[in-house]
Amino acid sequence: QLVESGGGLVQPGGSLRLSCAASGFTLDYFAIGWFRQAPGKEREGVSCISSSDITTYYSDSVKGRFTISRDNAKNTVYLQMNSLKPEDMAVYHCALRVGAPTTGASDYNSWGRGTQVTVSS
Repeated sequence: QLVESGGGLVQPGGSLRLSCAASGFTLDYFAIGWFRQAPGKEREGVSCISSSDITTYYSDSVKGRFTISRDNAKNTVYLQMNSLKPEDMAVYHCALRVGAPTTGASDYNSWGRGTQVTVSS
């Protein structure tokens, strides 16, 4: 089971750090992706990281503002989000897959329930 946390209400320009924790198994061998979905919009791949922590990817919309990382000792993947904008507001989900990280939601096998990020003044 994947469980996201760290969402909340933040003003534009603010920061949040999302966590994706696994229970009952180790994340060591899985690529992890972060996705978001705003009301009325399709799910968007935001960032992903390989199991080896060598390969990362960011969508153009978050590049330079978001940083993905993983701490296998804590069995957790993080998404540090800085300089948040109103358009970043969405429910953020993490998901895992075996193999190389991708941004396609259909490539991922197991999903968390998500955490809400609200960016508003």
